[in-house]
Amino acid sequence: MIPILQTLQEEFRTTLSATKSGISRDYQFPEAKSLIKVAVGMRRSGKTYFLFQTIRQLATDGLSLDRVLYINFEDDRLLPMDHKAMGQMVDAWYTLYPENHDRCCYLFLDEVQNVEGWPVVLRRLADTKNVQIYVTGSSAKLLSKEIATSLRGRSLAIEIFPYSYLEYLTAHQLEAPLKPLGKKMLDYQQSYLLDYFRVGGFPGVQFMSQKEHLETLQNYVETVIFRDIVERHQVSNVALLKYFIHFLLKNVSALFSVNKFYNDIKSQGYQVAKDTLYSYLSYIEDAFLLFAVPIFTESLRHAQTTPKKIYAIDMGLVAANTFDLSDNLGKSFENLVYLDLRRQGKKVFYYRTAEGYEVDFVTQDIRGKYELIQVAWEADDGKTREREERALREAEKELGFSGVLVDGPAYLGSVP
Repeated sequence: MIPILQTLQEEFRTTLSATKSGISRDYQFPEAKSLIKVAVGMRRSGKTYFLFQTIRQLATDGLSLDRVLYINFEDDRLLPMDHKAMGQMVDAWYTLYPENHDRCCYLFLDEVQNVEGWPVVLRRLADTKNVQIYVTGSSAKLLSKEIATSLRGRSLAIEIFPYSYLEYLTAHQLEAPLKPLGKKMLDYQQSYLLDYFRVGGFPGVQFMSQKEHLETLQNYVETVIFRDIVERHQVSNVALLKYFIHFLLKNVSALFSVNKFYNDIKSQGYQVAKDTLYSYLSYIEDAFLLFAVPIFTESLRHAQTTPKKIYAIDMGLVAANTFDLSDNLGKSFENLVYLDLRRQGKKVFYYRTAEGYEVDFVTQDIRGKYELIQVAWEADDGKTREREERALREAEKELGFSGVLVDGPAYLGSVP
């Protein structure tokens, strides 16, 4: 066990040094020292790099790397591994550095869901060692709700998404919007934003050729389907699952009804129970591939029976997997705003007024404050602005929340 640990530590330090020139992610683990810190998100969204970023910050603050243990549990040299072997590996690290028994140490456990019984080890370490524990996992096997059950309230989880628009600009060394946002700056920023919709925010695809970019993003979806849905949930009807995901990807920023989809595929000859489709949708959400946003209502029954709005983890991924080359910028922009709201940690709903007008988002922040947000890529047309603002004013009257209309220029003008 000691030789492999020494090799892993050597490789870790080399990788840590090699990645320091990368783009800093706009995330930070919570400060709660008594809790296990967890980062979850779709594969390839940047969780491992974020771990390295956290370690580099600790080292900058004076932490010796001898007090840091990093293990990637997707390393084939470690698999298969159960909780006993995992515990023995951590114990062997303390043998390698005996002085660590008497000082606070930092454990970074990457893709820990690959270890059967991993929560047992984490609970034991948290109870018996002076440690700060940081964990990542692909969303298929390490979800916030599972963590809450397995670690019994001993953890805090954050979600890691692909690059935001501002992170995309930083990665490509492009100028962020400057205020005041004049016509020249607006034209440049709109062109950058259109490229962002096409390329997407996954860090690993930013500078690929068009062919490699397309194939890689298609492979991302295939990997999620097989490793994070089929294997975990023992899905047998893979063809239907793929068709379902493809349909949802083609209908982002739109309403979706399981009942309607069920009737459509039934007429095409698919044999499937309606409950199975509901399960598939929950698996897809758990994998962070797509999200289903409910209507804002006090009635649980109404929320369950009303169609949901579908949003994707990344618009570049949508374009690569649907070959949708349409210029529907409104849908792409709405999806962008949704992801920004999620990055801010807000709960998100949509709303329909008594007169049938739709408001894109009702948000609730961590303090419980509500806000209405209406999204339009271009609202300079008089009729468009009147329609969008009418829905917003009606919702404000019915709900008592303040609202705001966000169009493309307004959004670009608000990017810090």
